[in-house]
Amino acid sequence: MIGTPVLQKIRFLSLPEAPTQTTGLSLKLKEQECLSLMKRCKNMEEFKQVHAQVLKWENSFCASNLVATCALSDWGSMDYACSIFRQIDQPGTFEFNTMIRGYVNVMNMENALFLYYEMLERGVESDNFTYPALFKACASLRSLEEGMQIHGYILKRGLEGDLFVQNSLINMYGKCGKIELSCSVFEQMSRRDVASWSAIIAAHASLGMWSECLSVFGEMRREGSCRPEESILVSVLSACTHLGALDLGRCTHVTLLRNIREMNVIVQTSLIDMYVKCGCIEKGLSLFQRMARKNQLSYSVMITGLAMHGRGMEALQVFSDMLEEGLKPDDAVFLGVLSACNHGGLVDEGLQCFNRMKLEHGIEPTIQHYGCMVHLMGRAGMVNEALELIRSMPIKPNEVVWRGLLSACKFHHNLEIGEIAAKSLGELNSSNPGDYVVLSNMYARAKRWENVAKIRTEMARKGFTQTPGFSLVEVERKIYKFVSQDMSHPQCKGVYEMIHQMEWQLKFEGYSPDTSQVLFDVDEEEKRQRLKAHSQKLAMAFALIHTSQGAPIRIARNLRMCNDCHTYTKLISVIYQREITVRDRNRFHHFKDGTCSCRDYW
Repeated sequence: MIGTPVLQKIRFLSLPEAPTQTTGLSLKLKEQECLSLMKRCKNMEEFKQVHAQVLKWENSFCASNLVATCALSDWGSMDYACSIFRQIDQPGTFEFNTMIRGYVNVMNMENALFLYYEMLERGVESDNFTYPALFKACASLRSLEEGMQIHGYILKRGLEGDLFVQNSLINMYGKCGKIELSCSVFEQMSRRDVASWSAIIAAHASLGMWSECLSVFGEMRREGSCRPEESILVSVLSACTHLGALDLGRCTHVTLLRNIREMNVIVQTSLIDMYVKCGCIEKGLSLFQRMARKNQLSYSVMITGLAMHGRGMEALQVFSDMLEEGLKPDDAVFLGVLSACNHGGLVDEGLQCFNRMKLEHGIEPTIQHYGCMVHLMGRAGMVNEALELIRSMPIKPNEVVWRGLLSACKFHHNLEIGEIAAKSLGELNSSNPGDYVVLSNMYARAKRWENVAKIRTEMARKGFTQTPGFSLVEVERKIYKFVSQDMSHPQCKGVYEMIHQMEWQLKFEGYSPDTSQVLFDVDEEEKRQRLKAHSQKLAMAFALIHTSQGAPIRIARNLRMCNDCHTYTKLISVIYQREITVRDRNRFHHFKDGTCSCRDYW
């Protein structure tokens, strides 16, 4: 039995027989039929059948569209598109642009750049459609030099005024870490669209320039020519999250509700992340519970958020819900679970989860998981057990692991093991000045001033400087920064007058400054003056001056809170009847009526 050829089986993919003499009209009809068939292709098998038909007659129009269909369709193949492209005698701008864009779409950025260089060698003219894809390739590869060379060629070609090219340049320079060049392109634009604003805001966000990100967004809103799109609002949410700017985050949430009919899982998760990291854990929980569909990232964000607020048992319940829903946890989820146990002081639960990772879920603990366990055990006073865990690790402990042990030794005044941790950090050539500061503080507490002097001298020799403590506070949708011991703030006089009033009130509550927190060999009066100027106290004073009675105060710190600031803030919450939320790096303290949510554990 003779089988029927494949091309005859699928009749709708067959072209009519080509006439002996092709007129202009019949050629046009064939081109239209060719396009029609290509549009109906749903996979490579059907496409190859159309290609086989077109091979019967030479037509550059159809060849170009064959390349475009194969290179740019979701079901296409760049290898097959390349084979068609190489059969074209003199590919032009359209064909090269199509192939470059196709390679970028499949993340083969190197081939996209190689093809552009071939385009230049052949003398094929580039146009404004050539460059957006090329800059995307440079951005992905972080190829700043190539990007700048292409930018130079654009200037020669006179295409620097094209809006799409300019937007791509902003994005490329931002991804390559050259924000000043992104801003230069942005400022020189005669016209900007929403993509221009999105690119410059994303460029700042990608470099962690959160205050600048909000500043540019504010400029966009004042200009009023563009309506913020989803990508811009997600970047703004990230900025609010990192700065603790809750009021602005709430406004962004309202804007999202007004402009987007149905928020996807990514946007919903970004909102949850913003609320929990700005101190509103209840709002974050409410949004999480109302989500119609949750993914692995949603659960991870909620678990980590509950961990930050010290609500370890609730985090473990959310983890249990995730497993019941049939979602498979990954190493990031388990890191959040272990952090929840760490922040909640749940040692037994943490050990159980750590063992379940490998035994039940087949996940090998990473260095981050071991670091979390060292923190958990060390903070709970199991410093010797934490050291044993480090020594039994199947992977070499890094700086984070030893630093966690050093921190625990500082908290529990275990100088002997602290010196072991510090020595191990030194063997790893740690360049973190904080390691030296912690050990120096431990020696200072033990009144071993000679050792303190040696460490300070070593820090100076290596050019290390201690990171100054600072606190951010949001007042009337603006973020204000206060640095410890700083007298240069514009409202410095009023702030210190408020500090004086606060301390006068604190005396009636039995407050006495814990001068043991000042680890310098100075007299008691100077120690009290240093404590008075801690950044958290300055930020609280400013907020008390500029907010209405009973309004909550939210502060974000770059360093961990000292014991004196912790006691001080508990008492201020009673005296002034304020709820005060403080985020010190990755942990929240909620002060109300003289108590703290951490139960003084941290």
